[in-house]
Amino acid sequence: MPPIEPHRCALITTGGTIVSRIDPATGLAMPVLSGDELLSTLRGHGDPGEVEVHDFCRVASPHIGPREWVGLSALAQSIAAREDVAGIVVTHGTSTLEDTAWFLDLVLRTEKPVVVTGAQRNASAPDFDGPRNLLTALKICRAPAARGLGVLVALNEHVNAAREATKTHTVDVETFQSGEWGYLGSVVNDRVTFHRAPARRLHIPLTASALPPVEIVSMYPGASGALITAAADAGARGIVVQAVASGHVNEAMAGAIGAVLARGVAVAVSTRIPRGGTRAGYGFPGSSQRLAEAGAVLAGDLSPWKARIVLMLALQRGPVPAPELARLFDQ
Repeated sequence: MPPIEPHRCALITTGGTIVSRIDPATGLAMPVLSGDELLSTLRGHGDPGEVEVHDFCRVASPHIGPREWVGLSALAQSIAAREDVAGIVVTHGTSTLEDTAWFLDLVLRTEKPVVVTGAQRNASAPDFDGPRNLLTALKICRAPAARGLGVLVALNEHVNAAREATKTHTVDVETFQSGEWGYLGSVVNDRVTFHRAPARRLHIPLTASALPPVEIVSMYPGASGALITAAADAGARGIVVQAVASGHVNEAMAGAIGAVLARGVAVAVSTRIPRGGTRAGYGFPGSSQRLAEAGAVLAGDLSPWKARIVLMLALQRGPVPAPELARLFDQ
């Protein structure tokens, strides 16, 4: 007789709009709901099934950073190891949801579904989207087809891979998109359907209790490179450059990048362009090719903020040779 599959889902709450209500005194939304109170908003929307609640924190997502990621990943890993849990839903503010989802995707070791969701409209709004998104996430959590796909981002009945998901609109409920790659799947009524699986998966074990500092510095017309130098002076172990086009900077930025590379600071080059990623192809000073020749690595299709997370994890144990870093970004 085959073993009975568990149906219990773990709900980890971290704050964000999905647990926010309008404060009558200020007219402004604040994260105030507990996980149990969030579950109570599902009445009349559908049956959440068996859910256990873990209130990890209750903050706006701009206040979530590497320290919280480390603690959250430890909690999620311990829950995923339990035989009585089918999967995990993490509720999160949408501002930095994709960052947290990508971190979890990189460090967690589990075949069980881990679904990150949130809301664009708070619980005081008449069209609060939190209940629909939470129910959708719980359905995915129990779907056998969701196993082995890594961390998923699910809002508005669409499913994205953590690597590909990005917030594209500040208020639209259809905010999370996967760019040129497209959604992994969708949820219609009670049916969870996947159209494809993520082709690119990367795992970097979390080995440190605190992650090394990595800063993001933007290239723009007339950039002096002073912020590259300042980041290194402030103790950054790595710098992600948000370059233009397919990974280019001006000569001043290129000079500053070369100088910090000589000081042992790792540099990854991403782009401000949402699609296409970085690639070599030009030979002018400051081009992606010249930066790579100087010892920087190209981040490929990763956004600057996702490239930063890879670089932080890669540098946990100290400096890493550029060819080894390049292999990580190529995976």
